[in-house]
Amino acid sequence: MSYRVTLLPGDGIGPEVALAMTKCVDATGVAVDWEEVIVGAPAIAKFGTPLPQAAIDSIKKNKVAIKGPIETPIGKGFRSVNVQLRQELDLYACVRPSKYIPGTKTVNQNVDLIIFRENTEDLYAGIEFDLGSDSAKHLIKEINNLSPKKIREDSAISIKPISVFGSERIIRYAFEYAVKNGHKKVSLVHKANIMKYTDGLFLHVGQKIAAEFAGKIAFEDVIVDNMCMQLVQKPELYDVLVLPNLYGDIVSDLCAGLVGGLGIAPGANIGSAAALFEPVHGSAPKYAGKNKVNPTATILSAVMMLRHLGELKAAAALEKAVYDVIKEGKDVTYDLKADRNDPSAVGTQEMAAAICRKLKA
Repeated sequence: MSYRVTLLPGDGIGPEVALAMTKCVDATGVAVDWEEVIVGAPAIAKFGTPLPQAAIDSIKKNKVAIKGPIETPIGKGFRSVNVQLRQELDLYACVRPSKYIPGTKTVNQNVDLIIFRENTEDLYAGIEFDLGSDSAKHLIKEINNLSPKKIREDSAISIKPISVFGSERIIRYAFEYAVKNGHKKVSLVHKANIMKYTDGLFLHVGQKIAAEFAGKIAFEDVIVDNMCMQLVQKPELYDVLVLPNLYGDIVSDLCAGLVGGLGIAPGANIGSAAALFEPVHGSAPKYAGKNKVNPTATILSAVMMLRHLGELKAAAALEKAVYDVIKEGKDVTYDLKADRNDPSAVGTQEMAAAICRKLKA
């Protein structure tokens, strides 16, 4: 069977890690027809936008896509392409596994968990009002009329919407995944002790859904700051985590740090009509074109994609090949060496070639 998959190489180091990934997927023997569409900096240069409509149309048509990282300007410029894709395609479930890989430099080897982050609401919904704008002034005036707690006039405003609908589908998705894949416990992470209405809603929905799975999946709720401490001290206590958008972003990076960094952290964004797979790390433009960066996160994202496509044997083989290369420690990039200045470190494409050789051995 052949699959048509949208490929968004991204910018910065994106095209390099995307190329490494496609070589490895092709080496599994799974027939993938890659439909490449430019996004990010190349798309700005050509179309005046980092996310041309052609990219959205391609993903809607093919139902499955994988992308390299795309730079997000801080505090100015275009909105995050990642956020736009998730919202435009309603990719409500961000799925990020965090697992120790033998051969990596880790804080703790007892990490094997998976994070489910709500992807469309919360402070990342993009409902913001700039300092001094007429809309911000109007909103501040209205809120100050309604609330005993006042907002200063020299404020910018972000709105944090959390709905029953959005909470229900991500929490149910996490529970259903846990049952299907043999997990034992779901931990819901929140700050409902302070944000009693928004995080409180997320918690109450979670408690209701957990009751439906009683006897099948254990359930607990954990305040987010406490969860961060617990993950550093005792990550082995956790299995499946489900979180609102902002906390999910932060905690997933924390978990990536526990197992060796963003260079080995894969991710998926799942919706009812499409799925988009991507590494968690950024575009690292200073390394662009140097054939230096670690392609593991993008290749493991492809492992998740293959599982999504039902190609379980190929996914397992590719994952094992990646793990074997990292464990051997020979044909790996500088960041996976005990000494980052080790002259025996190989480049991005050379590490991919080593993984391909393992697949064909």
